[in-house]
Amino acid sequence: MAQVTVSDLFKANQSRLRLELIAGEEGLNHLIRKPRIQKSSLALAGYTAHIDSSKVQFLGETEISFLISLSPEERENRLNQFSESMFPCFFVTKGLDVPEELVRICNLKKIPILRSPLYSSHCIKRITSYLEEALAHRITRSGVLVDVYGVGILILGKSGIGKSECALDLIDRGHRLVADDTVMIKKKDMETLVGSCPDMTSHHMEIRGLGIINIKDLYGVSSIQQGKEIDLFVELVEWKASESFDRLGLEERTFEIMDVMKPFLRMPVTPGRNMALIIEVAARNYLLKSSGHFPARSFEKKLSRKIQSHDEETDT
Repeated sequence: MAQVTVSDLFKANQSRLRLELIAGEEGLNHLIRKPRIQKSSLALAGYTAHIDSSKVQFLGETEISFLISLSPEERENRLNQFSESMFPCFFVTKGLDVPEELVRICNLKKIPILRSPLYSSHCIKRITSYLEEALAHRITRSGVLVDVYGVGILILGKSGIGKSECALDLIDRGHRLVADDTVMIKKKDMETLVGSCPDMTSHHMEIRGLGIINIKDLYGVSSIQQGKEIDLFVELVEWKASESFDRLGLEERTFEIMDVMKPFLRMPVTPGRNMALIIEVAARNYLLKSSGHFPARSFEKKLSRKIQSHDEETDT
């Protein structure tokens, strides 16, 4: 699991949200473990049962106004009780004045206070988006990720099967390379996987007998892409007469990564078989299925009706 500190959050959003550090500088190394923020209204009112110590605590106009309405003694008591949870930081919006009791307590307990002059809705949207990206579960996988007709296809297969060569043929046909050899896969949400390339190998491919080539230099910027949602997994396998492969397209296989299921195809590789063309067709077929049209099922129904009609004619 990726880790994000308050310092990371502050530096990444300082310019866009015009952030300033009000107090608690010694706590900038606190970890933020969840991407969702928490509004502090109920906790300040005294109901602290559901304070999540792993979330950023937001203080908007409602919360600050409530604190100001309290007597200094009551305000300090509420803030002391609230801050016992030791959450990562406070985030104050609309450039509101921070009560001196909160500043003093946060300096004492090393809880950073970040402040932005922007509205709460804008800050929440930006911070949540940043944390979802930064805290997303990540793994690496050996393969080649390409964008074919807008479909993100991760080509898998054992070393030497021809993954890179197939991808190079696709690039030559006008499609885009995202990553070769090592693909970084990020789980963006419960259904979305996004693949990208490590910085070291970005835009490059390894072709046996040729070496390392730079796709961007050879084919131009239109031939590469920084990241792409993975829609389809394709595994290239050696042809074996003893092994059966799907010939009708009725079998709906899936591939699981980080509890996310995606469509999966196994394609046999034989000399002279144009794998790039077949993967292009697989991308087109995926787009058809996504729009609700399943050619294999339509063919099966047509064939079944034909057989049924023939049987009825025979009976008569």
